[in-house]
Amino acid sequence: MSEHAVVDNPAGSRYELRSGDEVLGVVAYHRNGEVINLIHTEIDADHEGEGLGSDIARGVLDDARRQGLRVLPTCPFIAGWIDKHPDYQDLVADRYS
Repeated sequence: MSEHAVVDNPAGSRYELRSGDEVLGVVAYHRNGEVINLIHTEIDADHEGEGLGSDIARGVLDDARRQGLRVLPTCPFIAGWIDKHPDYQDLVADRYS
């Protein structure tokens, strides 16, 4: 099995979890200045239950941290993931600036 990577696709306003050319999952977002609103997470049905949701959540949040962005987790999955991983709580924005 090949490695997968979380890749920002700014033209599509989404992060993609990729294994080679295959997109295994996405996190759609809207960006406003230094705040990124994570609005929807989806994992390919053929890959549900493999822990890929956690992989993409961690990758997206790590990228936001690298860029110095604040995160607005309107996606229930991302919000729940952050609740379970308090070391990412510092990224959460109160609202759009």
